[in-house]
Amino acid sequence: MNVPEFDAVVVARRPAAEGVVALDLARPDGGPLPPWEPGAHVDLVLRPELVRQYSLCGDPADARTWRIAVLREPAGRGGSAHVHDALPENARVRLRGPRNRFPLVAAERYLFVAGGIGITPILPMLAAADASGADWRLVYGGRTRRSMAFLDGLAHYGERVHVRPQDEYGLLDLDGLFDRLPPRTRVYCCGPEPLLAAVEQRVPPQALHVERFSGGSTDAADAAFEVVLGAAGRTVTVPPGTSILRAIEDAGVSVLSSCREGTCGTCETGVLEGVPEHRDSVLTAAERAANDVMMICVSRCRGSRLVLEL
Repeated sequence: MNVPEFDAVVVARRPAAEGVVALDLARPDGGPLPPWEPGAHVDLVLRPELVRQYSLCGDPADARTWRIAVLREPAGRGGSAHVHDALPENARVRLRGPRNRFPLVAAERYLFVAGGIGITPILPMLAAADASGADWRLVYGGRTRRSMAFLDGLAHYGERVHVRPQDEYGLLDLDGLFDRLPPRTRVYCCGPEPLLAAVEQRVPPQALHVERFSGGSTDAADAAFEVVLGAAGRTVTVPPGTSILRAIEDAGVSVLSSCREGTCGTCETGVLEGVPEHRDSVLTAAERAANDVMMICVSRCRGSRLVLEL
């Protein structure tokens, strides 16, 4: 899938919460940015080897400015530290996107559940749901109020927004929340993995939409298999402990990729033959069952051979 890639500049920067910085990004010439819809994210190409994904959390109607918010993660891999320490106002950065694996589907009723920095993709969804006249509410959890971004901007929604910092309320009461869930409610959830896992245990898959910050499980034992590059007619062996993406790159074939953790969807590749073993956090259950696409940065093969649309 081809996506735009272009230079941008940080036109504004401000604290959004304790440990969270919000950046407004624009083209250097002030020209229009690619259109996007709620749930979309963008790649920040900070260095060739340092690419990170952040949700767009501004107004999709603003064609000149994109907004992201980044939580500093001391135990992270360097992306958030780079954004916090090395992207002041007027800094240049390379952008790639937008992509949307977390789209807001039309519905009469929504329940949004956000944990910490997981509020970012939810923000434009709230505005869209409100503008559509849908019945909706947001339950927003975090460690403390000081750590929860964009609280001021949520205040005008009134009683539809339920702010629940853990130091005041404890953990979110998910049992109570979903026991009273009205029928035909679409649930959108973004946040840390324990929250997502707990919500998945309580909400039917057909009603639930989640976005993860971390990759899927890779606990299954690896075995070697062959990948045939359908367009090129080449065969590449993928040994144990090596991803399809890395094996293909080692064979001299360039493939667009970004997170390498199965969370961003950049390396999505069509499957022509064979059955993938899906290990990503992007595809829905229905998309996995179809087995016609896979994320080659983490997923593998359930047999001895895959033919890919490369």
